[in-house]
Amino acid sequence: MPSPGKGRLFIVGVGPGSLELLTPQAREAIAVSDVVIGNASYLTPLAPLLEGKTVMHSGMGEEIARAKKAIHLAEDHVVSLVSGGDPGVYGMAGIVLELVSSAERQIPVVVIPGISAAQATSARIGSPLSGDFVVISLSDLLTPWEEIERRLHLAFAMEVPVVLYNPRSRSRPEHLSVAFRIAREYRKGDTPVAVVKNAYRKDETITFAVLGDAETVTDEVDMHSTVIFGGRESYFWRERENVRGIITPRGYHRKYVY
Repeated sequence: MPSPGKGRLFIVGVGPGSLELLTPQAREAIAVSDVVIGNASYLTPLAPLLEGKTVMHSGMGEEIARAKKAIHLAEDHVVSLVSGGDPGVYGMAGIVLELVSSAERQIPVVVIPGISAAQATSARIGSPLSGDFVVISLSDLLTPWEEIERRLHLAFAMEVPVVLYNPRSRSRPEHLSVAFRIAREYRKGDTPVAVVKNAYRKDETITFAVLGDAETVTDEVDMHSTVIFGGRESYFWRERENVRGIITPRGYHRKYVY
């Protein structure tokens, strides 16, 4: 961690929102910062760490304005720009670095990783992402829907687990159904599917289904959810009749006897 001083910007991944899952480096960055900027939903869980600091809230859809504000303030202050999950995975790191690079700003920028939604969700349901996997966002705000559909076909054709971010919103409730339809073109009906909503938060819910009946869980899915489809070798982890999670073998069974 660079020593505190004027003119520094930390892009901090705060993970799924639980303070227990905030990395020591993220805590240190926030501790040495004069200003902390972020979406209100990410700042609220950090309240115990923000006493005595200038805290600036911004809403969804204000990412560019938020990034510009953080860069401007970082010319004379130590600033932490917080980002949910990992800042480099559908987070704030990309836009901040684009702006810094295009403006040729001489501001020290440090990207601090956090636990991504894929990692958090995977941990809550066992080990569905043990090997190769694909992450796709169903939000067409920045990517044309035609391109998202093309990527879904390619991802499901690979037969590896697929993680869907931003799976269903009020303005585009049909996108998840399209993803299920595409998945069924390449995957068997008994492929395990999991929906984890609000991972590691007090109102967390976990729902399991098989791909053939996946529409039964559609109404439970929103923008706070992550959907994981198992791959060709994935199976439900059970305790007697209860489903505990999903396991995707990495391949040890092909090389070792255990």
